[in-house]
Amino acid sequence: MTCAAAYVPDLVQGSKKVFSRAEVAKHAKEDDLWIIVDTAVYDLSDFIDMHPGGASILLDPKIAGKDATQVFFGLHRGEVASKYARMIIGTIENEKPQVILPTPGTISTVPHAEPMWLVKGMQSAYFNDSHRALQKAMRNFFDNEVREEATEHEISNERPTVELIKKMGANRINHMRMGPGKHLHGLTLPGGVKGEEFDYFHEMIITQEVARVVGRGYGDGLQGGCVIGLPPLNFGSKELQKRIVPAVLAGDKFIALAVSEPEAGSDVSGLRTTATKSEDGRFWIVSGQKKWITGGNFADYFTTAVRTGKNELSMLLIERDFGGVETKIIKTAYSSAAGTAYITFDNVKVPVENTLGKAGDGLKIVLSNFNHERWVMCCSAIRAARAVVDETFRWACLRQVFGKPLIGQPVIRAKFASMFSQIEAGQSWLENITFQMCKLNYFQQADLLAGQIALLKRYLTRIAAECADQCVQIAGGRGITKGGMLGSVEAYMRTYKFDAVLGGSEEILGDLGVRQAMRKMTPHSL
Repeated sequence: MTCAAAYVPDLVQGSKKVFSRAEVAKHAKEDDLWIIVDTAVYDLSDFIDMHPGGASILLDPKIAGKDATQVFFGLHRGEVASKYARMIIGTIENEKPQVILPTPGTISTVPHAEPMWLVKGMQSAYFNDSHRALQKAMRNFFDNEVREEATEHEISNERPTVELIKKMGANRINHMRMGPGKHLHGLTLPGGVKGEEFDYFHEMIITQEVARVVGRGYGDGLQGGCVIGLPPLNFGSKELQKRIVPAVLAGDKFIALAVSEPEAGSDVSGLRTTATKSEDGRFWIVSGQKKWITGGNFADYFTTAVRTGKNELSMLLIERDFGGVETKIIKTAYSSAAGTAYITFDNVKVPVENTLGKAGDGLKIVLSNFNHERWVMCCSAIRAARAVVDETFRWACLRQVFGKPLIGQPVIRAKFASMFSQIEAGQSWLENITFQMCKLNYFQQADLLAGQIALLKRYLTRIAAECADQCVQIAGGRGITKGGMLGSVEAYMRTYKFDAVLGGSEEILGDLGVRQAMRKMTPHSL
């Protein structure tokens, strides 16, 4: 069965040999083994002993010398066909490929694999040519520069390479992930986009391209800490900004937001890390612990919430080389590539010049970026859900069960109907809120959108839970197996909860959304 996608890969480019099926059938021995996969003829004679599934499956009379297309795509991701293209020796005469595989950098034509604004023939009230130019550039970058490393490091637990982060810096990607602002003015961005025209839809594109390509843990390590850790520098002195910000955006230095503690997460008022003035008044002496700090294990700087008085919170920029700073990895359900850290500050001497804003401004600074942080998580969460549903759908179209494709079962189609509907609804709500963000200033966003964004994040993480559950049920054993065919489903089921907890739990945000609605009630509303 054919599933629509982006293109038919030219796996046999340069090959002029064509064979009949009868000729292929003559090569069905252990030392002379050919098979057919979607009209391409593979010579597996030298590969049989290296086959991860063992030699016996390749020597099965239904496979050796035969058309193994259905068996192959029922057991392997499509990328495997490209990986072993070197073994292709020709094609079957007078036949055309039926299984269409995606190619890096292109728009998928699998239904619901892309947001509607990217679907050929669809229109959008929000996205213009500038957005499309940036999307094309970002799709190419993340497919060709990031995907391979992301796949490897998600498994190995290695942090993203500094070289890649610097390449992102050179392409202004680190800059753009901070959102619209004067820091982009005067810059020409990927796709020829001018910094002055960059808006939240441009930023959404970058976040969703990251979510589409990378593993969840690696994705947070790929400057996730920077996205939430650098904005508090807006409250710092010009001298501090000049020294820190360019180095972080270039990828020469790394920064993390250090707020959560062992006994205080969403309850910011419960923070216990203290900062007291030295006798000469030149330093803050910081002691305490921080926990679950994204990117903290490899960060050079920490924008840190501290208690400077009984009822006073402040924000300091703490530098690793001040001394007395110790970090260690926290092993979570996702990859340690995220650099999730437990941090100990032991009498760290922090110059008062590293105070962000004024003493006592800590809560205001912490809250200042919550809407943006949660909105970024919304962009990522709905795109990740779409990606895993897309992969499951493509597999269901190819997988043969009970004599027909899995998608031929009504119960399976009902599951996809529910997931498709939720994904499209979630993206539409996200785009509406993003449009409001483009039209409202910071104070208007805080007043009008805090509740909306909170409810949206809660809604999207509920969608994630539904999609994770349904995709595992459709994938069966593959949905609970790490790596290999549909390994992405297992990884998604294991990690989707991060968005439901980080940046405010579903319960906290649901309550916030309702309280914001209550605040807007007037006597005339009753």
